[in-house]
Amino acid sequence: MRTFNIHEAKTHLSRLVEQAAAGEPFIIAKAGHPMVRVVPLDTPDAGQERRLGFLSGRVQVPDDFDVMGHDDLLALFEGTQ
Repeated sequence: MRTFNIHEAKTHLSRLVEQAAAGEPFIIAKAGHPMVRVVPLDTPDAGQERRLGFLSGRVQVPDDFDVMGHDDLLALFEGTQ
């Protein structure tokens, strides 16, 4: 794993981040002492980011969902509870 001093890392940050994202992590050092390691984030595979409709047919929302707890919530705001 390559090590870069802070000044060099700042100068070439865009390139270094692209390389880290591609699987080439690196270390940033200050005065020769390692400070941080830059590694790629674990990202989901393509197509796995959002699965719309995966609970279709399994969840039921009541018709009065938008007014559920209305009286209790109103009492909390008014300080009457």
